[in-house]
Amino acid sequence: MKRLQNRPLLLVLLLTTIVALALHETGNMQAVENLILRPVTPIQDHLSSLANDFGDLVQTFRDLRELRRRNEELQSLADSLTIENVRLKELESENETLRQLLQFTQANPTYSYRAAEVVGRVIGRDPSNLLRYIIIDVGTSDGVTKGMPVVTDRGLVGRIVEVSSKSSKVLLITDVSSSVNAIIQSSRATGIVEGKVDGGLMMKYIPQPVTVNVGDIILTSGLGATFPKRLVIGQVTAVHKRDIEMFQQAEIKPTVDFDRLEIVLVITNFEPIEMAQ
Repeated sequence: MKRLQNRPLLLVLLLTTIVALALHETGNMQAVENLILRPVTPIQDHLSSLANDFGDLVQTFRDLRELRRRNEELQSLADSLTIENVRLKELESENETLRQLLQFTQANPTYSYRAAEVVGRVIGRDPSNLLRYIIIDVGTSDGVTKGMPVVTDRGLVGRIVEVSSKSSKVLLITDVSSSVNAIIQSSRATGIVEGKVDGGLMMKYIPQPVTVNVGDIILTSGLGATFPKRLVIGQVTAVHKRDIEMFQQAEIKPTVDFDRLEIVLVITNFEPIEMAQ
């Protein structure tokens, strides 16, 4: 029974074989192949295109991953160069400061100096006063004592008011409790420079007959023996003169930039004289 069921299939295969042989012998087999392959070709092309697109997508993903890796390497290199650039700029700035301080010491060989770095800056308020001072990293172990003047290449900074073994407190000339005997370079008239509440300076007790001009340079006079002579304090920016008063006053702009102090010099061979009360 099973053989009878398979007989039609065998007949179909036999006929197909005979027809194929006949077409091959007559040269018409190519036309049949073209007829069969014609609808299949677009599908094959589409599948091939999809395969190519998928391959391109995989390659793009690999390229993006490689690009990201290189980007991270370049960013790391850029960060390293930025840090190195900052370090070099800091060294350049420090070297320039030291060079200027060296020129100052060479131009003023009379005194002995001790270089110090500003390690802390305190500007605070207490109930009775405004305090303006800095902490430097030298003390009694470095030969520093109370009263020693502190300078930079730009001029007078202040004086030592407290000393420990490794650090010192410097009262700035801009503090309201500070007073410096001063002289006007052009006229040689004397007065006293005091700190103001706003951080500026005022030269007081200038005799009325003296002509004071904006731009005049103010130096330490050495009177009172609290500071050496001829240290630059600042420059006159305004003059206040009233005929009914015995003295005139002048506002002074300090030559030292107190907001940018980094390295200062302590004059260690100047001994201030404490005036008897």
